[in-house]
Amino acid sequence: MKLTKRVVDAARYAGENNARCVLWDDEVPGFGCRVYPGGRKAFVLSYRVGDRKRLLTIGTYGVLTLDQARTVARSELAKVETEGADPVATREQERQGETMRDLCAAYMDRHGNAKKSGDEDQRRINAYVLPKWGSLKARAITRPDVETLHRTIGKRAPYEANRVLALLSKMFELARRWGFVPDGHGNPARDIDRFTEAKRDRWVTHDELPRLAQAINEEPNASARAALWLYLLTGARKTELLTAQWSDVDWTRAELRLPDTKAGRVHYIPLSPPAVALLRDLPQTEGNPYVLPGKLPGAHLVNISKPWGRVRTAAGVADVRLHDLRRTVGSWLAQSGNSLHLIGRVLNHSNQSTTAVYARFGEDSVRAALDQHGARLMGAAGLTPSAEVAELAPRARTAAK
Repeated sequence: MKLTKRVVDAARYAGENNARCVLWDDEVPGFGCRVYPGGRKAFVLSYRVGDRKRLLTIGTYGVLTLDQARTVARSELAKVETEGADPVATREQERQGETMRDLCAAYMDRHGNAKKSGDEDQRRINAYVLPKWGSLKARAITRPDVETLHRTIGKRAPYEANRVLALLSKMFELARRWGFVPDGHGNPARDIDRFTEAKRDRWVTHDELPRLAQAINEEPNASARAALWLYLLTGARKTELLTAQWSDVDWTRAELRLPDTKAGRVHYIPLSPPAVALLRDLPQTEGNPYVLPGKLPGAHLVNISKPWGRVRTAAGVADVRLHDLRRTVGSWLAQSGNSLHLIGRVLNHSNQSTTAVYARFGEDSVRAALDQHGARLMGAAGLTPSAEVAELAPRARTAAK
């Protein structure tokens, strides 16, 4: 029979045990109105793709009129017959990974987790993206949406806002490549003006160092205490130092090997006498390979932010960030007359043009620079050579060397 509005309005569920009940239309092959046990009615289209029989739900009666649904049915049926399309498969594919939550999960699994800054990506996703857009479709996010988020974060943290914007730009670029949004879908994080970022030039001054040295030595967390001194003595990056193992220490060459660095290459740090003295005094925990052990068995120190917060507050340098200790090494080396290229080698900067010049300097130059730096640091801190070990790391040995 030909479906009419009167027929659809009068239709009642006539199946048994929740069996499918459909009134089929004579005008469009495969088009019908499905009646559910609860009384809801929806337009459907039955078709075949190869040997498979498929049933596409077009829409709910009341939301769509009979004429609208019949028009959609003709359009979808034409795709099946002329293009060999499978509307049900297309719809299922569109539903997979269509939300921002799905896109974020795919981003971390396929890209973010492989980055050294992957933890920061996940933190920003959890803090900003998921709470705001987690349930929204990726293709529904617009440039005004991104601009609003960027501006909101930027009111209190401009640098963080720019990092979130860069994260979203990369995420949507990959979304198009991975099929999460249609080809040609514009990247909503592009063409948005970033906040101006003032280059940070804070470091620990000569006048501040004695107070900082005292505060570090009074820090109760032994691993954090040692880590803070090593940051000041070596200029190593935060995570690279925290994950250093005893097997990376070459006592004969007085050298620390960092195998997994931000620059993507192995970095060898010559250890100045104060750094060697500090390391020799550190106890080695049985079953834990790390130079800076954490609370959990076999793990390295993870949370150094809290100890550093206590130290910088006690020293009266609350505006000094942990990364500024690395900057302190560079600034003190520069004040001693060392070249920018040599400083770049000490700090293992990844800039390619600078790296090319690093080849002119031998390890002896790097060692001499850090030896000189260690001596100046100890002098400014008011620590004598005979007190280096005792003052830097006052603690009882828990394991014999």
